[in-house]
Amino acid sequence: MRTLILGGIRSGKSAHAEHLLADAPAVRYVATGSADGDRAWRARIDAHRERRGDRYRTVESCDLASLLRDFPDEPTLVDDLGNWLTALLDEAGAWEDEAADVSAQIEDLCAAIAGYSGDLVLVSPEVGLSLVSPTPSGRRFADELGRLNAAVAAVCETVTLVVAGRALDLPAGTGAVPAAPVPVSASTAPSSPVPAEEPARPADALAPRRATVSEPAQIDGTDAEIFPIVELPDHDVAEQARARQLRLTKPARSLGRLEELGVWMSSCQGVCPPRTLQSPAVVVFAGDHAVAADGVSAYPPEVTAQMVANIATGGAAINVLARRAGATVQVLDMAVRADTDPHVSRYKVRAGSGDLRTGSSLTIAEARRAVAAGRAVADQLVDAGADLLIAGDMGIGNTTPAAVLVGTLTDREPVVVVGRGTGIDDATWIRKTAAIRDGMRHARRHRNEPLALLAAVAGADIAAMAGFLAQAAVRKTPALLDGLITTSAALVAQQLAPGAASWWQAGHRSTEPAHAFALDSLGLTAILDLSMRLGEGTGAVSALPLVASSIDILTDMATFDEAGVSGGE
Repeated sequence: MRTLILGGIRSGKSAHAEHLLADAPAVRYVATGSADGDRAWRARIDAHRERRGDRYRTVESCDLASLLRDFPDEPTLVDDLGNWLTALLDEAGAWEDEAADVSAQIEDLCAAIAGYSGDLVLVSPEVGLSLVSPTPSGRRFADELGRLNAAVAAVCETVTLVVAGRALDLPAGTGAVPAAPVPVSASTAPSSPVPAEEPARPADALAPRRATVSEPAQIDGTDAEIFPIVELPDHDVAEQARARQLRLTKPARSLGRLEELGVWMSSCQGVCPPRTLQSPAVVVFAGDHAVAADGVSAYPPEVTAQMVANIATGGAAINVLARRAGATVQVLDMAVRADTDPHVSRYKVRAGSGDLRTGSSLTIAEARRAVAAGRAVADQLVDAGADLLIAGDMGIGNTTPAAVLVGTLTDREPVVVVGRGTGIDDATWIRKTAAIRDGMRHARRHRNEPLALLAAVAGADIAAMAGFLAQAAVRKTPALLDGLITTSAALVAQQLAPGAASWWQAGHRSTEPAHAFALDSLGLTAILDLSMRLGEGTGAVSALPLVASSIDILTDMATFDEAGVSGGE
């Protein structure tokens, strides 16, 4: 649950925020205001801290993004964003400098919010209901606060307006963040800053309910399969990066693949040297497949829902590796054959995809909705500041539809593309081979019709991945591919958006035989080969530190001239 609570001064918004977290055994309370020099205000803050009791752990800080990333699972209440913004504008000197820009800090905060996996409640003053002086600096504050609230609302499941102690959940919007306002001249800070904490209203004065967890997202699948022309990474910047590699204090091409990755990142970002990665994001797309019920996996189908819950609570391998690599993780139920958390299932297309052996995994309308969902998620992450995307998978039996796609699109026979998946025995391997053979009979007729191909044999999870990866390229955002399942989706994404593969790198090479065929077809070479076959995005995330290192080499390594080192021929 990520909830933004808006309201005017003394509206009861802080008390409502506390009410939403009443069931949490422990809450981290992040106070963004400072009481330095104001003894009366400090006494009020101390009184509220004593009232809340030991269940609340109070942290006074304006470094919100770091706090959220350091402990992404802890129930947290942030009170409030108005004081955070004031401190941000103070630090930037924005009251005197109309050109001062705080967009990067707002984007960084939104990225941290989007990646938060625990209950998070953020309090902020609603622009039109707060006291702001009619001065140039007051107008600047109102403009920036409106932009901040809109950006945060776009990455929260629930937005609540509190007026006179009454709470109203607002309907979902488009998720688009408005453009930054034109700066106005400023001279002084707003005369009425919003206080760090508000006196609590009695709980019975508030709506006696928890905020609703996100409702199903309204996705319009119309023309979801039609993508704009993909612009390729900047060739001229790539040449600049290659030339810089030759000037660095090392023999030419002595860092091998790391040099190539640095050049690729420069060309994707359009700048040399490239910018350090700040907000890589992983999205795990989950779904069940009817073919799994016939015993093509070593694990029963109910494991899918169980692992979705495990990922959502931060206990899976992808969570562990992503934390080490500095990436956020979210999991989406696209077609799990069980009920999952409403936020996780907000884009859900159906409960389990159909039987690929009959060519009926999805209807065309469902395939469009799945592709549209993947595109929407990519857009939301990029808009929130994500600078590298990774798609992961979770679904018992999903290597079977992936092998069908790879066999069909690379013109390989079923017996060649079939793999051991989760570690199947020989009898299960035979059943799986037969299922892939039957699926390819239906898939071959659609090999040049990507949407129809997804509907026939892919399932909603793989269809969403295809939309996600294609849209990443449209948005000029680099992506790392994981194993067989995500790479099979990438084959279809390349059909949907020709040229998209230029924006991808292969994180690793899976032990699944079909993965090698898919990578060859896309013209990609894996960064790592660690005999991995887990999925979830783990192989791609394992390669992420190397991509980050390739950027550091171009950015931080001295040239021969800078270091006073004689260059070689």
